[in-house]
Amino acid sequence: MEYQNEFRVFFAAKSQNEALARIMTAAFLSQYDPTLSEITDIKTAVSEAVTNAIIHGYEEKSGDVELFCGYNDGKIYIEVADRGMGITDVGQAREPLYTSKPELERSGMGFTIMETFMEEVRVESKQGEGTRIYMEKTLTTE
Repeated sequence: MEYQNEFRVFFAAKSQNEALARIMTAAFLSQYDPTLSEITDIKTAVSEAVTNAIIHGYEEKSGDVELFCGYNDGKIYIEVADRGMGITDVGQAREPLYTSKPELERSGMGFTIMETFMEEVRVESKQGEGTRIYMEKTLTTE
């Protein structure tokens, strides 16, 4: 797809960079006059996706997280990807309250939160190669 505007960045899979991803996404969104609710929803979804990549994708090992944001005709497209472990069973991982890390007191609501705040969420994952999450949301037009 060709976008009217876009950016792609890579950053270290470190928990402190989750805030960086939220800020970059919000700055990109601000150009399109979104509502405060839309900014909050999208930042929350990005936060969940990035956190999943860091905690589950790399399991405390080093690696990079990729963040892509694109805009086209009133719609925001976001991708968050890692080149980590991959998800064994995507269907199971998307179940509310499922977590592969109960010892970390994870809530298992990451995908549920993404699906609540975004119009579309797709997940592609391959064992040993990583995971890519695609999210879309139409912005309110006034």
